[in-house]
Amino acid sequence: MKSLFKQISSWPYPLIMLVLLCIRECTPMPDPHQRDLMLKQELSQQEGGRVELTQAEQRLDSLLHQLKVKEMAVSPFPPTKHFFKVRHIIQKSPIFKLLQKMPKGAALHIHSSALVSVDWLVLNATYRPHCYICFTSKGSVRFLFSAHTPFPRWECFPWSRLDKLRASLGDVTAFDNSLMRNLTLFTEDPETAYPTQDAVWERFEETFLALSGLITYAPVFKDYIYQGLKELYEDNIMYLELRVGQSRAYELDGTFHDRAWSLEVYRNITEQFRASHPDFIGSRIILSVHRSLSVSEVKKDIQEAIEMQKQYPDIIAGFDLVGREDTGRSIWYFREALLVPSEIKIKLPFFFHAGETDLHGTEVDRNVLDALLFNTSRIGHGFALVHHPLAKELSRKRGVAVELCPISNQVLKLVLDLRNHPATVLMSDGHPLVVSSDDPTLFGTTGLSYDFYQVFVGIGGLSANLGTLKELAMNSIRYSSLSPQLQDKATMVWQKKWDRFIAENL
Repeated sequence: MKSLFKQISSWPYPLIMLVLLCIRECTPMPDPHQRDLMLKQELSQQEGGRVELTQAEQRLDSLLHQLKVKEMAVSPFPPTKHFFKVRHIIQKSPIFKLLQKMPKGAALHIHSSALVSVDWLVLNATYRPHCYICFTSKGSVRFLFSAHTPFPRWECFPWSRLDKLRASLGDVTAFDNSLMRNLTLFTEDPETAYPTQDAVWERFEETFLALSGLITYAPVFKDYIYQGLKELYEDNIMYLELRVGQSRAYELDGTFHDRAWSLEVYRNITEQFRASHPDFIGSRIILSVHRSLSVSEVKKDIQEAIEMQKQYPDIIAGFDLVGREDTGRSIWYFREALLVPSEIKIKLPFFFHAGETDLHGTEVDRNVLDALLFNTSRIGHGFALVHHPLAKELSRKRGVAVELCPISNQVLKLVLDLRNHPATVLMSDGHPLVVSSDDPTLFGTTGLSYDFYQVFVGIGGLSANLGTLKELAMNSIRYSSLSPQLQDKATMVWQKKWDRFIAENL
């Protein structure tokens, strides 16, 4: 009987199911070998289920499994609680520390306005000369670099030069900590601070406004990009695709640079970083506009994106619509603008945010279908995808990966217990997935290790193994916008890092 089941296990899936059905009909008591066969078949379908592990990888996998069993027995189990309440627990986790060392491939879903740690922003950027601050009526802050005291703006008055303000304070550390709280959503009591999705999204968007005047100052902007690449690299990430909005960099005299200037800076800083980190593959940009704009405005922005792509084909990956889906306009609303590239026979890849909602059955909920209708290259978040079986099947067949950002989904109140995240279904079904971090500044994270932890320990549960991690890392290269040649190069570089990681952690 054992040899029979061993032979059956190599058969095609539909034939296996037919044989199992026959066995069930003929055998009143389920055979344990039948059960083993079903379990193996199910495990083979999950993310990483078909990844063959070397003997060394199997030993590390066994260690990871033991660590996870211990971690799941501890209370509180981090993925079941709000990230802000358990970040300090995660930081002490042996699994997290191992994930920090793991080569994770690429970060494919991060916004340029929230790329670096909040500590660097406050302790570096705000200590530079000519930095002014003012406080809004909502209790937020605004920053501006200026050679003279700025005029009142943004419902913000009076402006104070930060060096003078700090000199007048008795406790500068407490003041800097308060600035950090203004530039991140992080709080020890998130349920009270953000009782609803509307409340957390209001603070989310307000924080981007607070960051804007700080990170778009040209000298800070250049160092900010370099620091962002450095923090990713230190978390063992080798490539970045960055969502870049419409903000323009400015100089001390108040003059603004155009978008082309910013793109040149992105390219130059990346090359500067690669010169001292030759195993870093590089970065590309997904130009993004807010979904609150009109059709005519988005059409104009797409035309500009096409021109930018012609000038900078090496760094422009494509185009996206960003902002809260629940209150913004749907992808279908912008269909006239989104057809512009195909009408002039230009290929401008789309990388749509879609399905970042729990409003099932609404026009917004249909964004996942419309994203696929417009041939999106990937789906940002895709939280609602499991409610659309047709879209789910289409994205699988087309190889359209979901950009999974679990901490973002939890902080923005789509899900509390990450064991209940819809991605559990996608992972168990082997759907194309990549892991990313969305807005590290705002969530008090850096790199991808925190999100990998939540995916591996919480969403994947005990079924997720080293093969899962390996496939997720390889997916980030496979589903990137890199050319096939650069994907091959990146994979070779990653494989060497992976082999070293395995050898050093046994």
